[in-house]
Amino acid sequence: MTETTLADVERALDRADDLETEEAVSVLRTARQDLRDLGNDADVDEQRRQELEGRLEQRIREVTERDAYDSGLGAAMNPTEDDAP
Repeated sequence: MTETTLADVERALDRADDLETEEAVSVLRTARQDLRDLGNDADVDEQRRQELEGRLEQRIREVTERDAYDSGLGAAMNPTEDDAP
């Protein structure tokens, strides 16, 4: 098994944008676990690792709630959007 790097986690974050919800969540959760596994590695930039972990958590929430935004509910939830009521 190859060791995951922070760059690999960043690529997973980017790749999730183009995937269907289930697959995106799976990719993101795997990346989150890989990132947590890197937490014990002394060669990893801990600040960057923590920033990526926060981005992963946020992206997982965004992806799981993506359907609500696509249905038009997102406009009501984010009134700053152009199509808000």
